[in-house]
Amino acid sequence: MGEIEDLFDGPASGLPALLSNKAVLSRRTAQYRPAAEEEAPVNHLAGYAPFVAFCESRGVPAGQLASDVTALLAFVRTNIEDISGDPDLNEAATIFVGNVIAAMRPEAHWRVMADGSREVGARDMMIMVDRLVDGLGEADDGMVAGLLTHLMKWAADQPDGPALPELRPVPVGQSIEPFVRPELSSHEYRDAEGQAIDYGNRWGVDSPPENSYSVETHVERFEGLHKVARALIEYLESAYDVDVSRDPAHAADVSTNTGEVVDVARLTPRDLLAAPLTFVLTGYPGVVVHAGALHDFPFPICGCDACDETAESEASRMEELVLGVVAGGYGERYPVGRKKWAEYALFAADGSGNRSGAGPRESTPAQLAAAAERLQSVPDGWRPWPLRKSGTSNRDSGPGPA
Repeated sequence: MGEIEDLFDGPASGLPALLSNKAVLSRRTAQYRPAAEEEAPVNHLAGYAPFVAFCESRGVPAGQLASDVTALLAFVRTNIEDISGDPDLNEAATIFVGNVIAAMRPEAHWRVMADGSREVGARDMMIMVDRLVDGLGEADDGMVAGLLTHLMKWAADQPDGPALPELRPVPVGQSIEPFVRPELSSHEYRDAEGQAIDYGNRWGVDSPPENSYSVETHVERFEGLHKVARALIEYLESAYDVDVSRDPAHAADVSTNTGEVVDVARLTPRDLLAAPLTFVLTGYPGVVVHAGALHDFPFPICGCDACDETAESEASRMEELVLGVVAGGYGERYPVGRKKWAEYALFAADGSGNRSGAGPRESTPAQLAAAAERLQSVPDGWRPWPLRKSGTSNRDSGPGPA
């Protein structure tokens, strides 16, 4: 590391290895590190010495760039060919840029995502930094100006209340048969020129073309999500102690605009401290799952050509959500900070990953007040669903799936 890496507050350190990303797994259980054993947040990441030396070789003091994000981005863009052409220098520049962003707010820090990618920011904004340097080389002046405006506004904003401990609900392994996804039909889709479309692999390492954004072709490729959702409902009904209701009125649980509603099922575990799930099958075709007190999760989250999602990739996300919730790996908080946002955290049942989010809720004041009261009883996350006892049946009201 050397004394050269002393341009930011505190000693430079490495990123912690999240055990949830390296869990020792069986088919039904996972190992998680308790919150008390987590390493301190990292806001000064080691490994940027080659970039400091590069700056000095260009006659620019790295210390000056460390405190001036505008000058830093301009320097990187000016020297992007030399930086991108050297993998070690590119990595060092990426770390340096991330450290500068982390220094812009007192609570900002680095974190590693489940797929190994790195982000820098705070609760109200996280920026993926692994391709940021390369992106600066591809961006035009307007895009860079927009990024700088966004960063400056974020840096000037006061932290949204005192920092809260990370919400880390821990799934509990339970001895049940694992969910098996039903086989989905395969179809061949073609573009306007008659060429077969390989959804999920259309763009490779390249960025999607501009004309692919906000364009949706062959949305029928998501029809299989209805089959997966119904299989999940059947699986949960058979394995867990829940009340199942298929009253169409339950579509109101979802605040997201769903368009045409094809089918609805609300599953309420017979433990008031376990999170209910409402499945709304839409005519898009797609599925929206309402989990717990406040959060809606659409599948697909975006069906445009640029995002290039498939029924299989979205089914995996839906299974991760549903099975994580029933295993006790889901938590919510509301209200958070002066903006009164809602937060959620989801840890996969098998320890393979995690995700989280925060933002305002489009709900009525009465719904928000009820959610706040209910979430007070589960400050560390919802409980796992109780298993179904042998010989019991789950109540089913309303018409069955179409």
